Amino acid sequence: MGTVEPSEAAPAEGGISRLTAAALDVRRRRFGDDVHFFTPSLKHYETEEVATPDRARFVPVSITGRSCQLMCDHCQARILESMTPVSSPAELEEVGGQFARRGVAGILLTGGSDRAGVVPLRAYAGAIRAVRERNGLTVIVHTGLLGREDSEALAWAGVDAAMIDVVGSDETVREVYRLDASAADFGEAVRLLCEAGIPTAPHVVVGIHYGRIEGERRALEMIARFGVASLVIVVLSPLPGTPMERVKPLGGPDLAGLFAEARIGFPDTPLLLGCARPEGTEKRGIDEAALAAGFNGIAFPAEGIVAAAERMGFRPVFSSDCCALIFRDLAPASGSAGASGA
Repeated sequence: MGTVEPSEAAPAEGGISRLTAAALDVRRRRFGDDVHFFTPSLKHYETEEVATPDRARFVPVSITGRSCQLMCDHCQARILESMTPVSSPAELEEVGGQFARRGVAGILLTGGSDRAGVVPLRAYAGAIRAVRERNGLTVIVHTGLLGREDSEALAWAGVDAAMIDVVGSDETVREVYRLDASAADFGEAVRLLCEAGIPTAPHVVVGIHYGRIEGERRALEMIARFGVASLVIVVLSPLPGTPMERVKPLGGPDLAGLFAEARIGFPDTPLLLGCARPEGTEKRGIDEAALAAGFNGIAFPAEGIVAAAERMGFRPVFSSDCCALIFRDLAPASGSAGASGA
């Protein structure tokens, strides 16, 4: 994972400042001055600087409706509620055609997990292929744990990218996800997706263990073994009605060291701050920490962050695509070192 061997203990304050400066230097040398801001139409979002487009370009779809057998403590299927439900491959093909006629560019296809942590996407491989070939839609899948047959089916379907939350703590797997599995199983899922030739954008959810940073650094170490297309960091946003609704949200100072370690550890990989993170005062601080650590892009940026990026000398680039697709347009500057060193 580059030149940094991170531990779960954060560096001292002075060490964080030096680490952040080193991370920003890595980013500028590898990627230049563009910083990407994403407002996909997964939800309505508007600030004085950016907004989602009037016409939906990217739509989330759940193949299990609002149902999830796993019911993890941080979500309990709440995130499925706003998604377009489909109940069969045939219905996905029908909905895909409707979306294409409305000018939708792509879908994020996911759903609830079964008791083994698997989102049943394999059964939809034929429908995914049809939606892409007949309607020209971009299809991104957000998987759970999977096996080789699952990854090969998704590769045959031609998915444009796969996202997967990677958990680095065995305790978190058991106590939050309530899975009879281990952190290594999540690393194995990333390996299978990459080996199948699918552009893979792992997500690391910081604070997923009731607001504590437990296995996030181990998750980054596991991901670094593979040639992922992009890396997305999100931050636990405590949801009402879940066992974590009263968890104190993390803020920028809590995350600065980890953000810098991620940038240095993945010097040639596009690094994003994804959709999910706390709102309110914490959001501005988190976004500022991501900018300072040299992230390539931010989804749904807080008010004033575009201007902050410009003050840092960055050049804003705006997109209504899913942030995980940044790899299609962004590559390290020519002549940069390999992914294993800064």
